[in-house]
Amino acid sequence: MNTTTPSLKFLIIRFSSIGDIVLTTPIIRCLKQQVENCEVHYLTKSQYASIVESNPYVDKVIQLDKSWLLMMHLLKIEKYDYIIDLHHNLRTLRIKSQLKAKAFSFNKLNIEKWLMTALKINLLPKKHIVDRYFDTLKDFDIIKDGKGLDYFIPPKDIVPFEDLPTAQLFGFIAVVIGAAHNTKRLPTEKIIELCDQINHPIILLGGKEDRSIGDEIANAIGPKVYNACGKFNLNESADLIQKSKVVITHDTGLMHIAAALKKKILSIWGNTIPEFGMTPYYGNTHVKNEIFEVKGLRCRPCTKIGYDVCPKKHFKCMQLQSIETINNTAIQLID
Repeated sequence: MNTTTPSLKFLIIRFSSIGDIVLTTPIIRCLKQQVENCEVHYLTKSQYASIVESNPYVDKVIQLDKSWLLMMHLLKIEKYDYIIDLHHNLRTLRIKSQLKAKAFSFNKLNIEKWLMTALKINLLPKKHIVDRYFDTLKDFDIIKDGKGLDYFIPPKDIVPFEDLPTAQLFGFIAVVIGAAHNTKRLPTEKIIELCDQINHPIILLGGKEDRSIGDEIANAIGPKVYNACGKFNLNESADLIQKSKVVITHDTGLMHIAAALKKKILSIWGNTIPEFGMTPYYGNTHVKNEIFEVKGLRCRPCTKIGYDVCPKKHFKCMQLQSIETINNTAIQLID
């Protein structure tokens, strides 16, 4: 914590979600390190506060919880010099209008994304979202340091090896089965097929909502697969990713945490596309990773986020994924 009076006080806003917040960490780090004696605060939803609470470049985390009035009271006390709005929606507009600090807002490219999803007209910049986040800092002459993403796991959330089953003690592949929307995840039978082909111990990762699917997969395969979904908090799940040899994941928050931890990643893409600019980001560090997507589908991308079910009912973007190719690539990355 900086004990001297800060020359400038910044408020960074990103309410959600896991991956989007992790993708803002280079902004936090470079701002803190390159603006002399500055103070950096971060505003996010309470359920995501743990992502930045252990970040040494964040001086204070302010949480959006049930009371908007209390949150605004806490924000007004701080008297910010600048607001870096990386969420840019009606709620952040309301905050900026009340705080009256000079604000810099992220361009979410909503028109370009609509053209891509609705009309398949690609006007998206060939630029990662992290690099576009940096555009909000151009007035401060911030230089990208090339160090990639950050994720800091507090010591209390380190998972002891004795908490893992014997089969996973000498190394495992992390398979992330969760995703915010069903059209971003492989069907359960495809995950079972993948886990069956992988000749290596596996730990399944996801939230409490993925627990039953994880049980179904583990029961179908046997002790080679350990279902950790819902058994560990987010930081503990990140530590399991840290301990893994390779991470197989959908386009989801744990994918970005894996990239922050410089893990080898096999990412599987369904209705979303890498062109949206949210692929695993390593900065200047070279880490082997592979992207799996079914190209040539006229319906893809159907949305920038996801659906509960495929709008076309065929779900080809996931049903046509080659499980054999994914398995073979995982073996190569381990070797």
